[in-house]
Amino acid sequence: MSIHIAAEKGQIAESILLPGDPLRAKFIAENFLEGAKQFNAVRNMFGYTGTYKGERVSVMGTGMGMPSLSIYVNELIRDYGCKKLVRVGTCGGLKAEVKVRDLILGISASTDSAVNQVRFNGMDYAPAPSFDLLYKAYNAALARKMPVHVGKIVSSDSFYTEDPDQWKLWAKFGCIGVEMEAAELYTLASKYGVDALCVLTVSDHLVTGEATTSAEREQTFKAMLEVGLEAVLAK
Repeated sequence: MSIHIAAEKGQIAESILLPGDPLRAKFIAENFLEGAKQFNAVRNMFGYTGTYKGERVSVMGTGMGMPSLSIYVNELIRDYGCKKLVRVGTCGGLKAEVKVRDLILGISASTDSAVNQVRFNGMDYAPAPSFDLLYKAYNAALARKMPVHVGKIVSSDSFYTEDPDQWKLWAKFGCIGVEMEAAELYTLASKYGVDALCVLTVSDHLVTGEATTSAEREQTFKAMLEVGLEAVLAK
């Protein structure tokens, strides 16, 4: 067991999906994995391992924000040997051409967080995903005729910002979606030499004002989950 995960060695697969919401982890386990068994309930951050298309896959919630994700991802990689980590979450759309319910694959993750400035002694670091996972996810989306965008995203430390128009600067510089975890996931994956990707569904839109419900976010968005699962399959 690690400090925050109650699993024994061998209970977590090398490939793992990481939704922020632990109830989405439960939904994935119950609806996409065969023979799923729960390996964690510490702090109600549910984790499960089962099989998908005959291959062993785990899923676990990470909470909201980079500090929470960082705790779990450090332990999943360091203590349990996870090698393919795919965040499956929601984001806000920053460009009109990216519609609500479209998929975004984050090709880079800018951030307003100071975590990497501290980590790199004031220098900038450019967090990016695994090309292998990105390539597989993109092809999986195309094969299913899903609306998918590969582009720059931004990981924000604050959901409620002091400047409601802050997102417009990120959009001006080409970011197409905003979420709260990818920059740390990509950075940690690079540190440990493993593969990571952020697969997002646009759940609300800062340009149009359109939004989905919390129930939709938890229990639908199945396209994103299929793409994430296909990305971690061995090929």
